[in-house]
Amino acid sequence: MTRPDFSRLTRDNIVAFIGDIFDRRGDEEYLGEPVTMAQHMLQGATIAAENAMPEEIVVAALLHDIGHFTSEFGTFSMDDTEDRYHEEAGAELLEQFFPSVVTDCVRYHVAAKRYLCATKPDYFKRLSEASIHSLNLQGGPMSAEEVAAFERNPNLKQIVQVRYLDEAGKRPDMDTPDYWHFAPMVQRVVDRHCAKTATA
Repeated sequence: MTRPDFSRLTRDNIVAFIGDIFDRRGDEEYLGEPVTMAQHMLQGATIAAENAMPEEIVVAALLHDIGHFTSEFGTFSMDDTEDRYHEEAGAELLEQFFPSVVTDCVRYHVAAKRYLCATKPDYFKRLSEASIHSLNLQGGPMSAEEVAAFERNPNLKQIVQVRYLDEAGKRPDMDTPDYWHFAPMVQRVVDRHCAKTATA
């Protein structure tokens, strides 16, 4: 797949661009889980909002799996032997409009599962059968060297927080608002970041 062209995206249309993806593609299956892609991401965001987590965490939970929508951008493939880079594709889309705490949560949410399986034995019990399957494709629990390197990320706490929200967002019986309920918050996060980078 060719490298995606994000040149048409701006601070003023990125939120609508993402919303259009949710509207058109959100009903797609979420990798063997009992929820759709949109339900999964909306559940994580809703749980974060209900627990009064910072807006950046709510937005990161909402967008952490946006890279699965491969025909929109990026490179992603999953079969019985590999799980490649949906997290990198999502972070690449978001990084010019969102702060590093959001993009790191997107970029490293797969690595965070490997990290938690290595450092918190009870975490493995939280994983669904599909998540265990993908863990094996993603390299299994981290080595001690990988753990040490991962812990140097300044956004480690937030990355782990979003990983827990990822695992929580797999309930077929949970009602949530739609993407457009969160869109004003997404825009606020974008605006704060763009204003900060413009004056840097």
